[in-house]
Amino acid sequence: MNTLAQHSPLDHPQPRRGRLAAASMVGTSLEWYDFTVYNTLAALVFNRLFFPSVDPLAGTILALSTYAVGYVSRPLGGFVFGNLGDRIGRRAVLMLTLLLMGVTTALMGVLPTYASAGIASPLLLVALRFVQGIALGGEWAGAVLLSVEHGDQKRRGFNASWTQVGPSLGTLLGTGFIALITLALSSDDFLAWGWRVPFIASVLLVGFGLWVRRGVEETPQFEQLSQAHATAKVPVAEVLTQHWRRLLVAGGSRIGSDVLYALLVVFTLTYVTTVLHLSRTTALTAVLIGTACNAATVPLFGALSDRFGRRPVYLAGTLAAIVWAFTFFVLLDSAQPLLIVLAVVVGLVIHAAMYGPQAAFVTEQFPTRVRYAGSSLAYTLAGILGGGFAPLIIVSLYKYWGNTVAVSLYVSIALVVTGISLIVARETARRPLEG
Repeated sequence: MNTLAQHSPLDHPQPRRGRLAAASMVGTSLEWYDFTVYNTLAALVFNRLFFPSVDPLAGTILALSTYAVGYVSRPLGGFVFGNLGDRIGRRAVLMLTLLLMGVTTALMGVLPTYASAGIASPLLLVALRFVQGIALGGEWAGAVLLSVEHGDQKRRGFNASWTQVGPSLGTLLGTGFIALITLALSSDDFLAWGWRVPFIASVLLVGFGLWVRRGVEETPQFEQLSQAHATAKVPVAEVLTQHWRRLLVAGGSRIGSDVLYALLVVFTLTYVTTVLHLSRTTALTAVLIGTACNAATVPLFGALSDRFGRRPVYLAGTLAAIVWAFTFFVLLDSAQPLLIVLAVVVGLVIHAAMYGPQAAFVTEQFPTRVRYAGSSLAYTLAGILGGGFAPLIIVSLYKYWGNTVAVSLYVSIALVVTGISLIVARETARRPLEG
């Protein structure tokens, strides 16, 4: 450990801030670009393309179940890439996960539909979602560590928040792209081939990501560990045996924000079009504007967490989200486009108050030698309980009860779990990273 203390991260050449931010954002942008495209198409057309033999709402549930497969396979990626990230380095793993994500996303754009391939069609879709989930399981933690371990240690919340901008940027790109295609094509053309275009176009984002990440060196903290031969032999095992309390806290802190995001972005599309019988344009516009506001405010809340602490900012967002889980549907049920936009925008700004501090908070829970593995496991395991099954649970609750009260209660329970995790956690904003 003394060997590590002889070197300062400040002695390490720092990458340009813009390139570092882009390298941190690009993987999560691709991840959520794909998720947005998939979720939007699941709500709009996948029930007819891949599950045509059931009623529309049941077909939507099946399509969202396939979406959940991408979350179920994430822990496998967390185990594999978490171990690799703490043993061979952050940068090499991030190049591999980005490439794997890009290939699987593009392949979804050339899948045969049920009409031409029968049962093989949804099975292939499930297989691609599974492989993609493995890649995603190792992406988020490494992207955060690029900024947390490279950047100014007094601005870790702000620096790490750029990874959190990725989901909003990816959602914005995916929603905007689909909105343009739906405006440019007839409904028949969109159903016949237009839905494929957003998946195939993802190769452009992958190419940019590989280029920008090549220009970022390995993080100084990992290099110090490697030079001192102090890396963990089996990082995941060390996390599970020595840091399991921190793993529970870090994972629990993510659940509420994931479920809230599923409500605001995924279920809004289904509810506005299927229940309120309003146009797809209304739903997509609300999500588009809300996501832009989310992207703009995530770094703000990340910076506020550097000043006031991770827990106060995070908890304030959690409490506001519980209130908004019920207010949200009051505005939606007005069926007024402006109020629908307001409901989504305010909800996603509240989400940003949780999401901005989250990346730094999660990664700061673990020491450098197991930070990749610990953060990956927290992210992937919480993702199953939170984001993975949230769209399916929300739609199923509404279908069973026929009202939104059960949905709001479910979202609130997930937020309470996050609140409890934050209350029992230690404040990490002003502490140095554990070496």
